Amino acid sequence: MAEPLKNVYNELFFEKFLNTVKEVYPKINSTKFLSDIYKDHWKEKELKQRMYHISSVLFKHLPNNFVIATKIIVQMTEVLKTKEESMSFEYMFLADYIEKYGLDNYQTSISAMEEITKFTSCEFAVRPFIFKYPEQMRSQLLEWSQHAHPMVRRLASEGSRPRLPWTMRLPSFQKDPSPIIPILKNLKNDPSEMVRRSVANNLNDISKDNPEIVISLAIKWKGKSKETDKLIKHACRTLLKEGNREIMKLFGFRTIKEIKISDFQVLTPKIKVGNSLEFSFVLKNKSKTTSKIRLECGIYYKKANGILSRKVFKISEKEYLANSITTIKRKQPFKIITTRKLYSGTHQISLIINGNEFEKLDFELL
Repeated sequence: MAEPLKNVYNELFFEKFLNTVKEVYPKINSTKFLSDIYKDHWKEKELKQRMYHISSVLFKHLPNNFVIATKIIVQMTEVLKTKEESMSFEYMFLADYIEKYGLDNYQTSISAMEEITKFTSCEFAVRPFIFKYPEQMRSQLLEWSQHAHPMVRRLASEGSRPRLPWTMRLPSFQKDPSPIIPILKNLKNDPSEMVRRSVANNLNDISKDNPEIVISLAIKWKGKSKETDKLIKHACRTLLKEGNREIMKLFGFRTIKEIKISDFQVLTPKIKVGNSLEFSFVLKNKSKTTSKIRLECGIYYKKANGILSRKVFKISEKEYLANSITTIKRKQPFKIITTRKLYSGTHQISLIINGNEFEKLDFELL
């Protein structure tokens, strides 16, 4: 079994971290710091709980003056950048420090996040500031979108995502994402793929509440460059899974009048958690021309209340030759993951072709 991610915070990590702290703040008491870290049921804490706890302990051991403490943290990141890889998620507790203790000190906090995010992302930390200082932060995010450093540009997009996972949503942007659009326009041709991917994720968030905005942008942006086309495709993944007609047409997934499915069967009608559902079917393209097909399966998971809830998984996207017959066999794993709880009982699977769903078949999860 893989090592839990939370165990990245081990003795070696804290030894390296404290050595870095001492380079910029020699007064820190390492023994007392570690004693405070391992208090309060440390072993039971999950990853984000550990991050929050570390930032709380750091608050106890740095100067009470927030401006002075923040300067020390920024200096730490400068030293850490010479020792660690950037995007070091395990150091996000440094950003959490700013989020927790700097909300009433806007300018110092914003300046600190601009530096810290070059080493470890401030995408969570920036969101309470968007809540408290909406007008100022809109201008700041737009300014960051033109910053020289790619991680600061990424913060402009990632931090403004309406539905960023693992943190608070931004209801004002869910209702009206128009303040985000100029930021995304600035970044859609960014030289950094990491930044462009963040733009795609932001647009995908927007599509869940305001699909018409994303559809309009996708139509305008498509065909400008290979990189932008890739961005748009990733941005429209939810709309594709929903079978949105305009988006299906935009990406070349046309009518399926000449596409037929036969011999759809579940090969493993009873499976145990940890195993895979196996299924097969025959796809016939009766058209006289090659057809571009997006194949998906819909898994109807049984929930705690007995209701079935559909999750769509892509099987493939490819062109099928005219008058062709293709037998397809696939496996869908049923592993335990943190984002989905599995319940025993009757589940269902369906096939989806270019957004059109076909019959459902039952299977049992044991």
